[in-house]
Amino acid sequence: MHKQKFKIGTLLRGVLLLIISLFLGTALYLWNAETLVGNAMPMPFGFGISAVLSGSMEPEYSIDDLVIVQKAADYQIGDVVVYQDGSMLIMHRIIAMDGDTVITKGDANDVEDTPIGKETIKGRAVARMHKAGAAVMFLKSPVGFLIMLAGAVVLFELPYYRERRKMIEEQEKIKQEIQKIKEQ
Repeated sequence: MHKQKFKIGTLLRGVLLLIISLFLGTALYLWNAETLVGNAMPMPFGFGISAVLSGSMEPEYSIDDLVIVQKAADYQIGDVVVYQDGSMLIMHRIIAMDGDTVITKGDANDVEDTPIGKETIKGRAVARMHKAGAAVMFLKSPVGFLIMLAGAVVLFELPYYRERRKMIEEQEKIKQEIQKIKEQ
């Protein structure tokens, strides 16, 4: 029973460490891409994620939704796309196209956006996770990042702390046994 509990605890710790490591590595990658290269949404393997920050696409996409975006070879009128405008990402629907010029508009907006070039489009929205964007945005914040980092440190150190405490207790028992033998 004790060995099974230990294996489950070790497995759980390993899985949590893997998740935290993947998140921290991804956060560092994204930070580098945005800060050093100016790419607000890197698309490794042709996919990216974006949190919805405004209500311009209501009711289909709400604030704090997490959207998975896929790069496409071509886009059509009616596609919901994410494009980069300066350092900002905007997710709106394509309402018109003329060659490499695209006009988008938020579903909840009355006015169309300034025309953009196809090259600014990061990709098409292909999936949505309702309200998951809030958690991602929190974890990307300095406080969230520090909490993740602290969690990783605790997960690394806690088992060693327990092992050291157990070893000290065993050493004390051995010392007490030696002392009893000496007294006899």
